[in-house]
Amino acid sequence: MSLNAIIVEDEANSREILRNYIAKYCTSINLLGEASSIKEAKILIEANKLDLVFLDVEMPFGNAFDLLDQLPDRTFETVFVTAYDHYAKDALNNHAAYYLTKPINIDELINAVAYVENVREKEASLESEVLSTKSNGVEGKLTLPQQDGFQVLNIAEILYCKADDNYTEIYLLNKKILVSKTLKYFEDALNEYPFARVHKSFLVNVNEVVKYRKGKGGSVVMSNGKEVMVSASKKKEFLSYFN
Repeated sequence: MSLNAIIVEDEANSREILRNYIAKYCTSINLLGEASSIKEAKILIEANKLDLVFLDVEMPFGNAFDLLDQLPDRTFETVFVTAYDHYAKDALNNHAAYYLTKPINIDELINAVAYVENVREKEASLESEVLSTKSNGVEGKLTLPQQDGFQVLNIAEILYCKADDNYTEIYLLNKKILVSKTLKYFEDALNEYPFARVHKSFLVNVNEVVKYRKGKGGSVVMSNGKEVMVSASKKKEFLSYFN
């Protein structure tokens, strides 16, 4: 799979090294350009349809996170490249696909590109309306505690669950049930079934997903028409449910 990419790095020597490594070891990369500042990078990103941005953290007049803040609806993956490892937490919070430290390790560079290839291939395969999951069906029952006893649900009837503080809203095809349990409780209870935690607030029945829309994390459309956001940190795990 070919990946359209750019390099954002203020040091000419570092750009050259990364450019040469990509040309020699990452032949799937189609390098569309290079930028030495946030301003140049933003122009390049907005002018091209990108899959991947190799992004240095420290640059003149700002840093990588300043650039990403200006691109809230970005659809590309980000590989951070920096001489400093103390940015790792910030990179994770900004949903980096990979974090490379200088001097660049070639094997790690190859792994980073392979990771992005896998994610983009999965995304491309999920752009159609009909999705094929690895699970053929859901059989089982879930007991919901209530003040006057309990209610039994067929797990297959659950479309998705939504967090509401210490409560969880369980959405069925034609109704919603509010239960005084956290979403983590249901994530654990449904661990053996094809339910994916796609966001801190949502747990979805993968078999009820009818469409995936690409984005920083993307979103899924459920069988009842509801669109649910996918956080970037949960995207790869969610995509693994599909063939």
